[in-house]
Amino acid sequence: MGWPEPWFRILWAPWRMQYIAKAGSSGEGICVFCAAPRMNDEDALIVYRAKTSYVILNKYPYNTGHLMIVPYRHVSSLEDLSDEELGEMMRLVKKSLKVLREVYKPHGFNVGVNIGEAAGAGIAGHVHIHVVPRWKGDANFMLTTGGVKVMPESLDQTFKKVKDAFKRLGDS
Repeated sequence: MGWPEPWFRILWAPWRMQYIAKAGSSGEGICVFCAAPRMNDEDALIVYRAKTSYVILNKYPYNTGHLMIVPYRHVSSLEDLSDEELGEMMRLVKKSLKVLREVYKPHGFNVGVNIGEAAGAGIAGHVHIHVVPRWKGDANFMLTTGGVKVMPESLDQTFKKVKDAFKRLGDS
């Protein structure tokens, strides 16, 4: 008697093991969120830079347009941020919502912070805020019947659209 067939199918992604093994480091023991601002925007996927924090595309998004607001300073929790840093991050959440509404016309959003590994933080040492656009029916049949998430756009395309929208909207 063999193993019972699971309700989902396995999608082989061998490149993922390298990411999992690094667990949030840049490969040189440096936090990816600390390394990103030292890179050019396109390579780092940074769509907007502010004084104390920046907005970056999630390299492994839940949905197209999944953004993260990240302080430049390496701290693990919101209470470790200065009032200036926290205030700017919340203003960037607001700006991110506006940008994503313009570019993708989502029906809703998930906005959240996972503090600590036990809470699901993939990079627990550097706090960040997720902004995930959502659409009615975005858990389509591929996920529910095939166990596979379909991303309808490449990160390069998303980067260009979102970065351009941040430029267009300026400080509005």
